[in-house]
Amino acid sequence: MMNKTININLGGFFFHIDEVAYMVLKRYLESIARSLSDDPQGKNEIISDIESRISELLSEKITDERQVINEGDINDIIKIMGQPEDYADTEEGYSENSNFYQKKPSRNKKLYRDGEDKFLGGVASGISHYFDIDSIWVRLFFIIFSGIGIPAYIILWILLPEARTTAEKLEMDGEQVNIDNIERKIRNEFENVSDKIKNADFSKAKSGFQDFLDVLGKIILSVFKFIGKFIGILLMFISAIVLIAFIVGGFSIGSFEILGISEDYVNYPAFFYDSIFPLWSLTIFAAIAIGFPFLILFVLGLRIISSKVKQFSKPTSLSLLGIWIISILVWIFIAIEYNSSRAVEGSKINHATLELTAVDTLQVKLVNDENLNFKHSLQRNYNHEIVYIDDIEKTYSNNIRVGIKASENGEAKIKIRRESEGKNRNRAIQNADKINYNYKISNNTISLDGYFIGAIENMYKDENVTVTLYLPVGVPIHFTESTRSFLYNIYNTQHIRENDMANQYFIMTKEGLECTDCDEKLFRN
Repeated sequence: MMNKTININLGGFFFHIDEVAYMVLKRYLESIARSLSDDPQGKNEIISDIESRISELLSEKITDERQVINEGDINDIIKIMGQPEDYADTEEGYSENSNFYQKKPSRNKKLYRDGEDKFLGGVASGISHYFDIDSIWVRLFFIIFSGIGIPAYIILWILLPEARTTAEKLEMDGEQVNIDNIERKIRNEFENVSDKIKNADFSKAKSGFQDFLDVLGKIILSVFKFIGKFIGILLMFISAIVLIAFIVGGFSIGSFEILGISEDYVNYPAFFYDSIFPLWSLTIFAAIAIGFPFLILFVLGLRIISSKVKQFSKPTSLSLLGIWIISILVWIFIAIEYNSSRAVEGSKINHATLELTAVDTLQVKLVNDENLNFKHSLQRNYNHEIVYIDDIEKTYSNNIRVGIKASENGEAKIKIRRESEGKNRNRAIQNADKINYNYKISNNTISLDGYFIGAIENMYKDENVTVTLYLPVGVPIHFTESTRSFLYNIYNTQHIRENDMANQYFIMTKEGLECTDCDEKLFRN
């Protein structure tokens, strides 16, 4: 026996449905209506959206306009939509505790334009729903890459439909379109609308000019929001680089002393070498003093980008501030100690008589110990380098000056002046006495060291060595090429520059040195 066929209008679409299926569908919709009877708020809209969703599902099943919907088709729809009693079980949870609701397994999301959170067409907001990201990032993308962003935005605005119905809004969020979710969505919307109505001011109707000001305000607000996000990203980026550098550098520096690793390739700041604090503690204090402010900036950048990031609790903030203040006080003490360690200059002077043969020319040269520190060419400079002598860390410097003067008593002699700094005169002299400098005399050839060795803790105390030769009148002298950059403040009768005196022969006179083989081009008036 054939069932009677009925034509119905469901959600704006016409369907052919047999009588049995129609009765099943009718009872289903009536049961849904009864389940909403206790709370009529939005009831008609909920029923309308449910009918639209059922209409959509039925349309997917129809392959021919003349196809008749049967009971099996309706039962399939009911399985998808869910029974009203399922909704009744969770209704209380929606109203009493919003956290009670948990999303059911979602379907694949659909890409729509979000008309409720739009700046222009809702494209950016719709994309943010699809990829589960904040809409500000999508809008930033369209702004930064405006060359391709603006055309892409316009195309998507044209192609993408706007999520108007509750079902479309659920699909945009990737939620199942069933009775539970439709009812929850509509109820939330009604609550939002109610809040807006309560806070609305109906005393004045908005004019066209007011609308313009609203749009302008949104644009200005978005610009400032973009600038704020950019500043937040910049703060995070810079702070992260500094913090990573401090972590890596601090571990490396601090671990050298603890683990006994060689430090000859590390050039520490000056105050590291003569401090009462061990190296690892200086590293920790430096990391705290400089690293904590950057940590605060990093957290600030995070909070600018995302409001979900919480600030430090008050006990934590006070603890961090206390530790930071202690580290600053320690560094103030270190700075005072370092400056006081260089407050006074002191020197240690040694004299020795030179045994010279009067008829022979005195050869003066400067030499280096290549096993200690190889140099392609020996030159005077103010730098210090770290070397190891018997596994003890020392400093190597070429800050040597060589001068020549006439002897007042006719006796050849050498004076070596070693200079350093200290917190008082006695300490400065002690530091100067730690400088190790040597020379040799052999067959009227004096070989002066072109370097000196100092204590590592005095590395930055402006240490230097001045060698002065006192020669009797009539003694001939020759400066080898190695002396070119070391000759200093040498008076000569032809006023030749010190750098030009290398590789030349001189004789000592009462008025000073006189060149015996120099080109007149070297003479100065």
